Amino acid sequence: MAIVDKAEANLGRMLKQAQKTIAVSSAAFGPGKPIPRKYTQDEQGVSPPLRWTGVPSGARELVLVCEDPDAPTPQPCLHWIMYKIPPQADSLPENVPQRAEVGNPVGARQSKNYAGKEGYLGPRPPIGHGVHRYFFQLFALDQPLAVTGSPDKNQLLKAMQGHVLAQGELIGTYERVA
Repeated sequence: MAIVDKAEANLGRMLKQAQKTIAVSSAAFGPGKPIPRKYTQDEQGVSPPLRWTGVPSGARELVLVCEDPDAPTPQPCLHWIMYKIPPQADSLPENVPQRAEVGNPVGARQSKNYAGKEGYLGPRPPIGHGVHRYFFQLFALDQPLAVTGSPDKNQLLKAMQGHVLAQGELIGTYERVA
């Protein structure tokens, strides 16, 4: 599958019914800019701080997904799923603990990334594979997700279908060179 096709397979593209009204940003990197090594598996691997504005008043839950559509895998590589984020939350701190239940924001939960671990897993593309893009996608839902346990991307997509009020994304990049 070509990179362009895989970019279309990411969760944001699959849930096209919502307008992009949420502005997602980070104090660590700008739109389309490199993600600092601190937030990658090449160094500390902590999650970057994120902020957002524009969540509609009817939102009942927020969901965050981070994917790499440039990974040499059949589907985009899943780096992070956080769900049950309260709709009044407007940010995530740096270094969210890597466990299912998150203390900040209260009630938020994390699912497993591509390595089978709960929480954020920073970029680590193959050396010499070129620049990879990391889509930090935030979705505002009109109802809480009807999921149990640690939902995977497909379960999340099914539960979100028809319930996305708004979405936004921040794309960061990372490249490993020899």
